[in-house]
Amino acid sequence: MEFDFYATLVSMVAVLLLGRFIINRVKFLADYNIPESVVGGLFVALMITIAYKTFNFQINFDRSLQGPLMLAFFASIGLNADFASLKKGGKTLIKFLAVVAVLLIMQNLVGISLTSAIGENPLIGLLGGSITMSGGHGTGAAWAATFKEAPFFFSNGLEIAVACATFGLVMGGLIGGPVARFLIKRHNLQLPETQDNEDGAFESPQKQRLITTTSFIESLALIAFALFVGIKIEGWLKGTAFALPTFVWCLFVGVILRNLLSLFKIHQVFEREVSVIGNVSLSLFLASALMTLKLWELANLALPLFILLSLQAIAMILYAVFVTFPVMGKDYDAAVLAAGHCGFGLGATPTAIVNMQAVTQRYGPSHVAFLVVPMVGAFFIDIFNAFVIKFFLSLPLFG
Repeated sequence: MEFDFYATLVSMVAVLLLGRFIINRVKFLADYNIPESVVGGLFVALMITIAYKTFNFQINFDRSLQGPLMLAFFASIGLNADFASLKKGGKTLIKFLAVVAVLLIMQNLVGISLTSAIGENPLIGLLGGSITMSGGHGTGAAWAATFKEAPFFFSNGLEIAVACATFGLVMGGLIGGPVARFLIKRHNLQLPETQDNEDGAFESPQKQRLITTTSFIESLALIAFALFVGIKIEGWLKGTAFALPTFVWCLFVGVILRNLLSLFKIHQVFEREVSVIGNVSLSLFLASALMTLKLWELANLALPLFILLSLQAIAMILYAVFVTFPVMGKDYDAAVLAAGHCGFGLGATPTAIVNMQAVTQRYGPSHVAFLVVPMVGAFFIDIFNAFVIKFFLSLPLFG
């Protein structure tokens, strides 16, 4: 069956509504912040797989929207990357950035080492490494699209990326709280005197700027400009030593545009509005990408993926306990940061925030953690991750 542009668009929205319907009725999915696009997309993909295996029935969707939606999401991340925020976090932010950067390298080393040892494609190790563990579904799907093309020609990337990112989301939410509790009790940490959770505007904004038609068009124009320039740069540098996937250039253009506008006081980027556009774009992109998954192609990789992802979860726990916690100061704030790092080191920033909220609601507030983790998890990690992945792809192993 062939679905045209309009039928595919209706299907994408229906997948999101279906995902929300299921999440509202399954507490486990709500507790671990599994996105509606992932739940709905995987459910539809499973139904299509059953239909294919039973009746040899397939649906061919129109994929023309996938590229622009994916690029819009990464452009929105760049537009929210305000380097002036570095001043607010100070030395703590710099140290945490260093801790995060080293984890990206470690995750890829774990992934590549295991897949090479068992004779699997090392690209699976990267997809099960920092691409999805620290990058999440969006980064995983973006790199999977890149790996489909020359010189990699790896066709199962999206299925693997979705499996890894979903596993990471669940595990990131499971291990964060226990890691913090272990650190607090093991080191007998001094807790904050007050139990009032007042961790800043990130949790309880006092005043919100209204989204209007004019402001929405302004934000949309910034994203469109980032897409246009990013695509042009990718075309100019294709085949050179500076070649990067299109979504990375769109992210970089967004970063440069945001900070130039701030530096010369030309325009104040409406961060919440840009995030809304980016999140809607990501949700629709994932809905489109996931409902077209060929799950039957993953059967022979089930065991290697389970072993790889289990190792990544164990490595994250050890890293949070023996690296993140000591480097960040071995105090209560460091324990909360370790819980947050487990959240976005395996899943996503919302998982990190949920982890920290669970800890602070029981033991007391951590203003430093709620300042640093959202800034690093929201955009800095994607910038660092792009460079780390590019470095690993330059190794002879992937030549």
